[in-house]
Amino acid sequence: MQFKWNYTPPADTQVNAAKDLGEKLGISPILASLLIRRGITTESAAKRFFRPQLADLINPFLMKDMDVAVDRLNDAMGRKERVMVYGDYDVDGCTAVALVYKFLRLFYSNVDYYIPNRYDEGYGVSRKGIEYARETGVKLIIILDCGIKAIDEIAYAKELGIDFIICDHHVPDEAMPPAVAILNPKRPDDRYPFKHLCGCGVGFKFMQGWAKNNGIPFSKLSPFLDFCAVSIAADLVPVVEENRIMAYYGLKQLNQNPSLGLKAIIEVCNLANRELSMSEICFRIGPRINASGRMENGRESVELLVENDYANALEKARHIDQYNEQRKDIDKQMTEEANLIVSKLETQKHQSSIVLYDENWKKGVVGIVASRLTEIYYRPTVVLTRDGDLASGSARSVAGFDVYAAIKSCRDLLLNFGGHTYAAGLTLRWDDIPKFKTLFQQYVEEHIAPEQTEATLHIDALIDFKDISRKFFHDLKNFSPFGPECTKPVFATLGVYDYGTSKVVGREQEHIKLELVDSKSSTIVNGIAFGQSAAARYIKSKRAFDIAYTLEANVFKRNQVQLQIEDIRAEEAGTPTEPTTEE
Repeated sequence: MQFKWNYTPPADTQVNAAKDLGEKLGISPILASLLIRRGITTESAAKRFFRPQLADLINPFLMKDMDVAVDRLNDAMGRKERVMVYGDYDVDGCTAVALVYKFLRLFYSNVDYYIPNRYDEGYGVSRKGIEYARETGVKLIIILDCGIKAIDEIAYAKELGIDFIICDHHVPDEAMPPAVAILNPKRPDDRYPFKHLCGCGVGFKFMQGWAKNNGIPFSKLSPFLDFCAVSIAADLVPVVEENRIMAYYGLKQLNQNPSLGLKAIIEVCNLANRELSMSEICFRIGPRINASGRMENGRESVELLVENDYANALEKARHIDQYNEQRKDIDKQMTEEANLIVSKLETQKHQSSIVLYDENWKKGVVGIVASRLTEIYYRPTVVLTRDGDLASGSARSVAGFDVYAAIKSCRDLLLNFGGHTYAAGLTLRWDDIPKFKTLFQQYVEEHIAPEQTEATLHIDALIDFKDISRKFFHDLKNFSPFGPECTKPVFATLGVYDYGTSKVVGREQEHIKLELVDSKSSTIVNGIAFGQSAAARYIKSKRAFDIAYTLEANVFKRNQVQLQIEDIRAEEAGTPTEPTTEE
């Protein structure tokens, strides 16, 4: 794919400020300029950024209803009531349930957990789940990563004498369910200073508040931050402020002493003895936790995450890994079918969105397919499948476009919907899909900027190979954990050459293993360009080209840095290819 490169050269004042800050911190002015671009302009702010502190976690009682939620949980325990921890079937929901259930079990035994079946019950609070709670004598349900829109279901539970504490992070409607307490920083009446917690994060804050109220030291809760790190990475929430603190210490826990369930997944992924980052969570760990909910029942993932025997955990992890392999096959097939449909729709080229539907597609995989199509076509995408007379599915978005708002604009046609800026779920009548498609497209057309439908690569800095020292890479690692709003820096180097040893690799010869030099030094730099073998002929022609890349540790040669090439641009005769500039 050919990207449009966006690069804004620093002004003289920024260059001077970066030089000054770099000297104070003992880092390259290139890296100091990246800090300044992130709004970090002082030595003290930089130190807080590089070394997040658990002491800076926000007081949980600043969240609305926290005191009510803590009191109700204390009452339940005092009266020896049965408590159920209920959550969504995705990574965020499963990790949230595992965290709250495992932590409460340290102090209270009369607690159960429940994950609804995607295919029998659908998303969120189900009547079946409430009936199970009634039959098993549950008096209090703590619901995580969903529930904010379950007005009728929670009203029904209330009639049965079952109370709800909602821990959610999805955008609420004007009317909210009749729960005892609603913990959600996105409530319009909530003054909690950080609005971007994931579902697991809200669950963690609830446990933090409860522990604080009961004099339980924070050291009892902090080992559960590995669940938060997994959830923050997989749910793609901004890795800033409180999320950054939780992700930072959660990754430490994941690398040093993970819970047995996560340890088993790490083993199955062949990631043992490697330093794990948010990237490994996103692409290796998260999909496996998701897989059971997509293919069968998310409860299996929670059973794995709360397992206390490593041999059992390993067996469950291998079973879930098989689900993941099945998921990949279905995902590939559905994506190919969807691509074929898109290619046949001539009108699609002129539209700003994609809405596809097929009654035979698997409900658990439509979200992944929507993500794939968004990556390929750079359009907000909705993928739907049939469930009786209804259609249910997922929406995914492109950078800077609020797909939740686009879905919400069609609410008159929707039976249910919910989500975030970049991902949403929806249910409507099957026969209403054409009307929905028209309304959705109309909204996108009116609100999306042309550049949002282009494959764009934002370049953080232009550098030469001589800038890439071991210290530079070591200091760069301190910018992690990376994620939304704290993205891994993308560098560009102009006018590089093949050293003569670059070659095409991969099972289908689809990647390029590169050895490169530039005109400013004799340093040979190694790189890998995944899926870019089409550029191999030009590279071997001994002509200069430009590259955009991130810096990664070589997995096989630990002390080596390698470039992960994001894009390769040829220099045209007489016209050097340079990044376009946005002022």
